[in-house]
Amino acid sequence: MATGLPAGWEVRHSNSKNLPYYFNPQTKESRWEPPLETDSETLKHYMGQYHTTNLRADGVAQQDLGGKIRCAHLLVKHQESRRPSSWREAQITRSKDDAYGIIQNYYGRINSGATSLGDLATTESDCPSARKRGDLGFFGKGEMQKEFEEASFVLKPGEVSPVIETASGLHIIERLE
Repeated sequence: MATGLPAGWEVRHSNSKNLPYYFNPQTKESRWEPPLETDSETLKHYMGQYHTTNLRADGVAQQDLGGKIRCAHLLVKHQESRRPSSWREAQITRSKDDAYGIIQNYYGRINSGATSLGDLATTESDCPSARKRGDLGFFGKGEMQKEFEEASFVLKPGEVSPVIETASGLHIIERLE
């Protein structure tokens, strides 16, 4: 299957971060975001098929979490985001208003039960955590942006937040544990 990456680029997997990244063996350049001239739609489908982890929640509850929680999220970036690029698009040009419209649509679909946050994040989130159904793993206070942390820690397991704005973009957060 085609990756949508420009000639010379390939997708590799980071063992340390357990995430895919983009590598050009000729130039030895590696990067987390896709290179310019990437066909975003083709890459989105390739990554959804070959680089998505089906995570299991069983077994992790026995860990000593030390006040940490586990959340998944769906991120929609816009041109004013701190880094307006993602694994889906090398350069994000949508306005903040357009991003709000997109994420509000996703929120409605999740809230209605038409889809889950994890299923939607796999193909639509601008965060590399999309490969893990949006799962950010366990984190404690002081590890995330303030707005994200505040919204996450008030959720109960299974609850989904309304749209939250941070410097990274617009998020919907689901508390997993």
